[in-house]
Amino acid sequence: MFILKRIFKNLFKKKDIDIDNKNIPVHISIIMDGNGRWARKRGLPRNFGHKEGSNILKKIAEYCDDLGIKYLTVYAFSTENWKRPKSEVATLMALLLDYLKNAEHHLGTKSIKINVIGNTSELSEEIKNEIIRVKEVTKNNTGLILNIALNYGGRNEIIEAVKNIAFDIKNNKISISDITEEQITKRIYTNNIPDPDLSIRTGGEKRLSNFLLWQSAYTELYYSDVLWPDFKKEHLFEAIKEYQKRNRRFGGI
Repeated sequence: MFILKRIFKNLFKKKDIDIDNKNIPVHISIIMDGNGRWARKRGLPRNFGHKEGSNILKKIAEYCDDLGIKYLTVYAFSTENWKRPKSEVATLMALLLDYLKNAEHHLGTKSIKINVIGNTSELSEEIKNEIIRVKEVTKNNTGLILNIALNYGGRNEIIEAVKNIAFDIKNNKISISDITEEQITKRIYTNNIPDPDLSIRTGGEKRLSNFLLWQSAYTELYYSDVLWPDFKKEHLFEAIKEYQKRNRRFGGI
């Protein structure tokens, strides 16, 4: 089985020779937009779009793992998504629960490690328990780290980091003069991983929508008109090829 997987991986890379395997993004973030519009175009309820979007996430995570990408962070449910109709929120939560419950089954032949970022305190006890369980059963996997952003908001993340700094100042753990980028960075959800090199948004919209605001200061942005449930391997490769054309100067010349 190991030999077959190795052969498949080599074929995968040869087939996609247009991609420079020496310049693969370490960390990709994705705003998975367009599920509702995908369903509406087909005369289906929005819930069908969300379900198909969940299936696409499994495939894209596997493609990223095959390419040797280290981190994939996806925007699954934002702090603003609670404003949606209760029936849609319930469906999204049910899909998230199903994804977590079956993650190791769907990704059973992969080495993907699953992590969850966001304010999980507002999620149901069942979802919180599944988050703990799936993190535990995948913790020793050595491939792609899949960060699922649940009840996540970039502004809220920064506010909480500032509150933690204020608390430490109040308790004389640090002084005001100690406040640096590093002090904030080590208090955000992604404190132990590098910032995204490439951010992909599907569905044609061109905005960050409160996703990874602190982390995206020098992230290369890529917008695709493809609706998320239609997003395939070739679209991922197009985004990576575009990234490889960019000259990343990080504020320099």
